[in-house]
Amino acid sequence: MANVNDPVVEKISFNKNGLRLLDERNEQLLLDYPTVYIIYAENKDSYSVYVGETNNIKQRTREHFQEMRYAKRSKMFVVGHEHFNKSLTLDIENKLMLYMTGSKAVKNLSNKRANPQYKYFPVEEMNAIFSKIWRQLHRENNQLFPVEKVIEENALFKASPFHKLTEEQMNAEITILDHIKQALNEEKENQLILVEGSAGSGKTVLLSSLFYLLSGQDEEFKGKSAYMLVNHDQQVKVYNNIAKKLGIQKKFDEKVMKPTKFINNFTDKADIALIDEAHLLWTQGKQSYQGKNQLNDIMDRAKITIAVLDPHQMLRTQQYIEGQTLKKLENRAKKNGHLIKLSNQLRMNAAKDTVKWIKMLVYGNRITNLPKDDKDYELKIFKSPGEMYKAIKEKNRDQSKGLSRMLATFDWEFKEKRDKNHDLYQVTVEDFSLPWNLQTKSKDKNLSWAERPETINEVGSTYTIQGFDLNYSGVIIGPSVKYRDGKIVYDPSASANKNAVSNRTLSDGSKVKVYNQLLPNELNVLLTRGVNGLYIYAVDDESRKALLAAQNQEIQN
Repeated sequence: MANVNDPVVEKISFNKNGLRLLDERNEQLLLDYPTVYIIYAENKDSYSVYVGETNNIKQRTREHFQEMRYAKRSKMFVVGHEHFNKSLTLDIENKLMLYMTGSKAVKNLSNKRANPQYKYFPVEEMNAIFSKIWRQLHRENNQLFPVEKVIEENALFKASPFHKLTEEQMNAEITILDHIKQALNEEKENQLILVEGSAGSGKTVLLSSLFYLLSGQDEEFKGKSAYMLVNHDQQVKVYNNIAKKLGIQKKFDEKVMKPTKFINNFTDKADIALIDEAHLLWTQGKQSYQGKNQLNDIMDRAKITIAVLDPHQMLRTQQYIEGQTLKKLENRAKKNGHLIKLSNQLRMNAAKDTVKWIKMLVYGNRITNLPKDDKDYELKIFKSPGEMYKAIKEKNRDQSKGLSRMLATFDWEFKEKRDKNHDLYQVTVEDFSLPWNLQTKSKDKNLSWAERPETINEVGSTYTIQGFDLNYSGVIIGPSVKYRDGKIVYDPSASANKNAVSNRTLSDGSKVKVYNQLLPNELNVLLTRGVNGLYIYAVDDESRKALLAAQNQEIQN
């Protein structure tokens, strides 16, 4: 981290006298040079916040007096630094918006735009200056400005539209926005933009950024209707909270909703539908959805559909996409230049060989010797689930590096609607036993499963952890994954996931088993959640012996 001087952070009343009372020593730096500012009003235990930057704090403050009705009860932080210039203040402003998105105390957050900066002087100092600013703000108000690492583990932070995009994501966003502008200008309809990428490739952040811009933050899309759809209870909760906090919607399920609700509510066409986790859409009817294919139904109700898809994350037979159907979708998008692929791994701080080892295990059906990871990603095999749980709890105690949780393949019974007289559904291996997720009431229903403190005493599944990440994940590979004759095999008879092992009716009317695709996908989702480490325990004796041998470099490849 660059060695930089401390910033100046002054707290003043948000009124005409506030700027006059600035410390004389800091007056010139704050009044004559670019600054960043935060205006906030407290209401019980929550805050309404505005973040901005300006070259003239006096003039900008006067403008805010006219715009903001809650001025009498508001306070203001004015931030200056000797190295501030226009690009640096814009970048600090954007990062403040990013971190305020993840502050639980912030109820409403506003700003004129998202405007991250990339190449400028002194870009290499930005992170160091920001951290010093944030620490000073934390000392002033630790409720509004929690420590950085606490913010960084918040699900809203991770899905915030204010992340600085990678070059690959930025190129994708520019391409998508250009396609949308062209389609809207030429009044084209039934347009499909398909974004493909594996777990951890940055799909959610890209889509969140697009949703923010398309919801009117980009002037070119003012008045256009944009909706975010995701067929995942935990993820729709996150997007709903972000959209409400940023003023995109006034109430839940107004602009963010599950696909079935969108399909049932829309007869007139929306301008744009964005679909996260499109691999979770229903591709056949079920009790809650009377149609045949949710993607087709959404495209019938939107002029432009942006679908984010990873075929390796389909988990249920009702979501299964036939190879020929996927190819048709890709060709349809590709024909118009609308097929975009993300290839970078942004979640796991792991070497390529570690990522390759996981893929070989899941899809190559082979256990190879554990690679040495030059990025210090910790990949470890355990002899017992109890030992692994103890290690996960130890990792979770250090919240400065994030949350750690236990996960398992769906090989133990679980039902969403549990009889009141029925004991909690448990993941049990010999003398180890923990309850499955989502069986106890939480104090904060708006938090995702992993964020709830009590879930360190539970076991998560693909249904709660898909789309999220952890510091360390401890994965119990259940008896549906076996090792026989030197190969990984998937045993549907040992799986409790009826949605993955039941028959699927194909387009030609034939009924087939597709567990050989869905059970590996389940394992893939679980093994790719850990940012800094992955712990594994295998229930199957031969699998466990082979994995422990691989850890000791004893596998003869």
